[in-house]
Amino acid sequence: MKQFTVRTSAKVEMIDITERIRILLKESKIKSGVCHVFVPHTTAAVTINENADPDVPRDILMELAKIVPHNDNYRHVEGNSAAHIKASILGASETVFIENGELVLGTWQSIFFCEFDGPRSRQVIVMLTALPAPE
Repeated sequence: MKQFTVRTSAKVEMIDITERIRILLKESKIKSGVCHVFVPHTTAAVTINENADPDVPRDILMELAKIVPHNDNYRHVEGNSAAHIKASILGASETVFIENGELVLGTWQSIFFCEFDGPRSRQVIVMLTALPAPE
């Protein structure tokens, strides 16, 4: 198990963490297996989506803000209920296959850390599991 820190700079943002995960994969020397990415936070998430156009993450955040407004008479006293709800919608983990020592992602896909209650210093946990070599 490996982990790294993501320092967010805004209340809400999406940060491409794909390259950091690729570095961990390269260091592991795993050729075939599974990569699990987990965010141990209740107001953050991880998702896979397009990396080519920066408007895609902006649009995702904009629509999440419409679906889950920051203030909506929530009862949670800390004032971050919207962040908890958004994190639950997107989820705390993603799984990506590993083949030929590479993450199996689509042409335009990246793995994004999603901050909903920043700015903060956050942790991302990565578990790289090798499959046995074929006989």
